[in-house]
Amino acid sequence: MAVLADFSIENEVGMNFIAGCDDAGRGPLCGPVVAAAVIFPNRDIEIPVVIRDSKKMSASQRATAYDWITKNTIWATGQCSVAEIDELNILWASMRAMERAVASLSRAPDICLIDGNRVPAGVRGRAIIKGDSKSLSIAAASIIAKETRDRIMQDLSARFPMYGWDKNAGYPTAEHLSAIEKYGITEYHRRTFGPVKKALQFCENVDFLCVFYTIITKPKRIKERRKNETADT
Repeated sequence: MAVLADFSIENEVGMNFIAGCDDAGRGPLCGPVVAAAVIFPNRDIEIPVVIRDSKKMSASQRATAYDWITKNTIWATGQCSVAEIDELNILWASMRAMERAVASLSRAPDICLIDGNRVPAGVRGRAIIKGDSKSLSIAAASIIAKETRDRIMQDLSARFPMYGWDKNAGYPTAEHLSAIEKYGITEYHRRTFGPVKKALQFCENVDFLCVFYTIITKPKRIKERRKNETADT
């Protein structure tokens, strides 16, 4: 039987304002990496929603939990952009996003519980491997981080619907990889990630900048060709 996250670790630490920290978006080929920090000001509280590792929750469960967490805790998010990810690499960008989330809290935590095996520089904390399955504070942070990032990708999908980001959140699904091959990349793609780097190399070989050729120039040429074809008939 799976052990559900609870406040055992927080109570063992024994401090009042403990922030759980987690991030979302290390694996996708595009978009920012988002981190969240969550403090339960009162751990002796009845929680009427499911709070667990966000990856093990349905979309509706996450949305419900997100609404409750944002109304009943002290929370904040932090991001690292695509440019920062390409400059720092995804690990250090994730660490920086967590630092920003903690720094954005309206109340400084006494200590932070970090999901994983590493504590970001400048953060007083303790790393908890698989912490989102053990600590309610970390699990809550994982929900806030994932919901925040998913909503960012849904907004971007409205601008670039061909990639299916509203469904795949930028992960390298067959649909996303096929779209990259067909349409090229956007400014939101991470250029240091394998499939994106490969697409860029192809564009360099054919002497085109992928972003402008596939997203702007190519559709424009198609429209002009269709207009000419209509005129001929």
